[in-house]
Amino acid sequence: MQTMSRKFPRRAFIFLSLVALSLPLVSCKKSGSDGAAKREDAPIGVVTEVVRETPWQDTLKALGTVKARESVSVTSKVSEVVSAVHFESGQSLGRGAPLVTLTGEQQRTALAALAAQLDDAEKNYQRLAALGQQQLIARATVDAQKASRDALRAQAATIRANLSDRVIRAPFAGVAGIREVSPGALVTPGTVITTLDDLSSVYVDFPVPETELADVGPGQAIVGTAASWADRRFDGRVSVVAPRLDAASRAATVRGNFPNADRALKPGMLVEVQVERGERPAIVVPEIAVLQVGDETYVWKVVNGAVVKAPIVVGGRVPGKVQVKEGIVAGDKIVVEGVGKLKAGAKVREAGKPADDDKAP
Repeated sequence: MQTMSRKFPRRAFIFLSLVALSLPLVSCKKSGSDGAAKREDAPIGVVTEVVRETPWQDTLKALGTVKARESVSVTSKVSEVVSAVHFESGQSLGRGAPLVTLTGEQQRTALAALAAQLDDAEKNYQRLAALGQQQLIARATVDAQKASRDALRAQAATIRANLSDRVIRAPFAGVAGIREVSPGALVTPGTVITTLDDLSSVYVDFPVPETELADVGPGQAIVGTAASWADRRFDGRVSVVAPRLDAASRAATVRGNFPNADRALKPGMLVEVQVERGERPAIVVPEIAVLQVGDETYVWKVVNGAVVKAPIVVGGRVPGKVQVKEGIVAGDKIVVEGVGKLKAGAKVREAGKPADDDKAP
């Protein structure tokens, strides 16, 4: 019994000691959590800026494809054998220059035979017309001979037209493409003989979104650059804005006209077009203030000391600056530095200024 009485107080002492040690730990843990919550609620230091309208000038950029001023694939109207080829690939040709001559032997033979008939019909008509003037024959006989002669003339004109189709000519001045036929080849309607392009000037068609169409019009200066001529700028002008928009893209096709005396721009080339737009007032913010997450573009707007997400519609861009078309107005205050550490509803203060809690003694 005495042994048990000696052990019991010792166990009680150990238990009471452990309880006493645990009390400060609980107290410290609670105090630490309160401090962390307090720090989390503290305003975040950021740099803000009041939005203002400022003069704005930028360029609208788009990609377009070069097209020749005039372009055609030269084909034959008839089925015939090529008799002669009068051009070489890449040759400059004038309007009406012969490209290919087809045989046309059948038409020439028919025309020769018809010429003899026409000569005989003309002589008979002249003889009968003289007799008719003397009233020696009926007027109907003279008219019948005249109709016969005129019919032969019409047949001859048709054969001459068919013969002219046997000489295929350049419809306009330009540069011939790759020659696709040789003498002796049989061509049929639709057979491509060559291509012909007028490269004295070229067109570049490029899309412009409907939201930007108000700043684009005929006569406006444009600049083009091509990968083939990295160090060269091509100056041109807007010639026409399509009257219809594409229903899928909501963009209109704009055609730019570029002089091309040295033929540096060739059909099919990809050209980046920059449309120079005039100076105008606009809402402009620093580029670092604009955030993009997926399809959403926004800035952080400061309202009553806290930030709210303000979705915006971006217009043009220049290095370091962004034009905002919708979402914020002049007088709004936005965060321009420190945007990465913010979330909706977070309290903010100007960086470098102490928070209200830090001012307390």
